[in-house]
Amino acid sequence: MTDLARQHAVVTGGGTGIGKAIAKRLADAGAAITLMARDEERLHALASELPKAQAIAVDICDEAAVATAFEQAAKRFGPVTILVNNAGIAPSAPLSKTSFEMWRKVMAVNLDGVFLCSMAALAGMKEHGFGRIINIASTAGLKGYPYVSAYVAAKHGVIGLTRAMALELARTSITVNSICPGFTDTDIVRRSVDIIMKKTGRTETEALAELAKDNPQKRLITPDEIAAQALWLCSSDAGSITGQALAIAGGEVM
Repeated sequence: MTDLARQHAVVTGGGTGIGKAIAKRLADAGAAITLMARDEERLHALASELPKAQAIAVDICDEAAVATAFEQAAKRFGPVTILVNNAGIAPSAPLSKTSFEMWRKVMAVNLDGVFLCSMAALAGMKEHGFGRIINIASTAGLKGYPYVSAYVAAKHGVIGLTRAMALELARTSITVNSICPGFTDTDIVRRSVDIIMKKTGRTETEALAELAKDNPQKRLITPDEIAAQALWLCSSDAGSITGQALAIAGGEVM
């Protein structure tokens, strides 16, 4: 079993879905957990369930706010040694109807936030002599999808940033990897199901099948599957795994 008793993990977007599953898995392995997101109520609800956790509300697009949040996190649990950049948004629109405002918002949350949080965590990781940065990207960072051009561009950017950081940090004890889930059973995907049902008149089963059609296993990925991969990447056994974009998608991308 992976022992993270001496580690302090920050999970952004940690109140629901993939972030929640990862936070629970890391906490079970002994890590102190700092949950970061905008929804303070959900963060505190989850933090109260974990043995050693705190919740900090922050806008990850705000450089000064991110720096302050990481300083606050370290005051209680020490330097951040594990960072899971999970926060993200995925609005959809045809390219012709994608406004620059939407484009910038998606880039700010999905890409700028990864950069800002990573920069805020690096000094503590170097000081501690250990670091794991895990960026929750997407199969949208490995291939294209229609109607989510901003999201696809941002997730490709996350994978590029992952690779560049991994090379720069290769001579340290800090690894940087991306996990690329296919469609996952989360609130975001459930909202997509609702939209498909309203716009097309399909049943819930038909809408779910539409989202899972590119997965050879014909199913949604579960948050726990992603959390298990994240836990392994945090372990000492994964010390030589860096700069990778690990797809969890039932064979959708190879």
